[in-house]
Amino acid sequence: MLNKHILHRVHKEGFKEEEVYEAYKIFFGTLVSESRLKIINLLRRREKSVSEIVEMLKLPQPTISHDLARLKKCGFVKVKTVKNFRRYSLNDETIEPLMNLIDYHMEQYCVHILHERKGKKENEK
Repeated sequence: MLNKHILHRVHKEGFKEEEVYEAYKIFFGTLVSESRLKIINLLRRREKSVSEIVEMLKLPQPTISHDLARLKKCGFVKVKTVKNFRRYSLNDETIEPLMNLIDYHMEQYCVHILHERKGKKENEK
């Protein structure tokens, strides 16, 4: 069951509860990409341009641009233009606290996954 605040907002705007889950899928699907997660973590330190992100992640510029567009669409990043350059920063109002919560959850409940994966790899040798 959805939170009453979001239900009120979407009903007011003419959407059904089922349609909200489609937006949830897009939002959480944004976090499925390793390159988008790396971009998010880079931007947690400070804002960056596309070329800085490309250089740091060693990924093709079109991949970074595509990922940034998806992150922007879902409100993960903010964009400002300085002279002729776009500068990307993390949405510090909502995404920074969310990432801190995810980090805490990972530390408390998911580190065992790394141990399990490492054990499987060592057994395959």
